[in-house]
Amino acid sequence: KLRPAFVYAANDTGFQLSMLVAVAQVESRLQPDAVSSKDARGLLQVMPATGASLNLNVDKPALNVLAGARYLRLLLDRYARTDLALAAYNVGPTAIDKADGVLGPAGMRYVLDVENRWSALAGCS
Repeated sequence: KLRPAFVYAANDTGFQLSMLVAVAQVESRLQPDAVSSKDARGLLQVMPATGASLNLNVDKPALNVLAGARYLRLLLDRYARTDLALAAYNVGPTAIDKADGVLGPAGMRYVLDVENRWSALAGCS
């Protein structure tokens, strides 16, 4: 039932469907009602302020996926590297900027988790 939201977000942002699903698996284990200790919400664990800046309600699953995908697109446009964009999605762009683009252990672990799941899903359509 979540597939249409992921397909739409992938088409909207140019990301592979498998990559967005991998991010959602790592972020929320595909739980639409997930809420982090820092108040990130939904499938792609989007902060309410980020959703508001994109004019999307992060509490609605389809809009949460779209908000997460659009935010990740902004990060990829900013850093021009998938690993840095993914790390910034997880630890925040401020942390990536302060480290001059050098991934710390948490960022590296997150990127590897997403990349491993993305690779495993790459053959799925």
